[in-house]
Amino acid sequence: MDAQLEEVAPPSRLLMLMEGRAVFGLAAYYAAMPWLRTAAPGDGHPVIVLPGLGATDASTRPLRGYLAELGYAVQGWELGRNLGRRQVVDLHLVPRLRELSARTGRRASLVGWSLGGILAREMAKRAPQDVRLVVTMGSPFAGGGRASNVARLFEAVSGRRIVDDPQARRRIREAPPVPLTSIYSRTDGVVAWRACLEQEGPTSENIEVRGSHCGLGHNPLALWAVADRLAQPEGGWSRFAPLGTLQLLYPIVQRRSPSGVTTA
Repeated sequence: MDAQLEEVAPPSRLLMLMEGRAVFGLAAYYAAMPWLRTAAPGDGHPVIVLPGLGATDASTRPLRGYLAELGYAVQGWELGRNLGRRQVVDLHLVPRLRELSARTGRRASLVGWSLGGILAREMAKRAPQDVRLVVTMGSPFAGGGRASNVARLFEAVSGRRIVDDPQARRRIREAPPVPLTSIYSRTDGVVAWRACLEQEGPTSENIEVRGSHCGLGHNPLALWAVADRLAQPEGGWSRFAPLGTLQLLYPIVQRRSPSGVTTA
């Protein structure tokens, strides 16, 4: 079997139990806000933010509020609770993306948290001409349906049973033809961090941050990375390269070779 299609085991029970620290991460979010506001200002292009499994737009409010403050035209997904329904991409999200792009005359950036990131990637596959870039946060697109500690929750809310289907895993792992950034944490207690790794290339990268899965939406380092990615000029994508002491806060940068390839 192709090594890239092998099932990835979910995080340990200990990491799952540690997800409660996400609550304390909110304090870090508010404390870091003066620093976060020094990020490059937005250019006003539309940004759609998609929540994770079982979550609503309420979960992404800190992230959306921050991006709106920087100057982006931010929208939630506006579909209530994300129940993992497959048809939502074609019936709702892609038509809305196309309408938004046609109305504004600009491509939209897509930011998706967990399952929301997988949906964002699918949107970009169907309408790449309307997508500027995709940023995923803790999205297990590369490890199979069992690479998560919420597999049973997914089956319960989506009404779909997770089966070992290499063809489906290959389809989900397939990258859309737009610039891609995957933000992940090695201490993620919900999804396996290895399942969040994109194959790095000329317009694709991985950014590691320290923290929990449930706190990614208000993790200051994750938010800074998102803002940095969105601030790039359209058509001028370049790899994430924090300056000065910021390099010390992003482990992935410390493991990257001069050629841009990341070492484990």
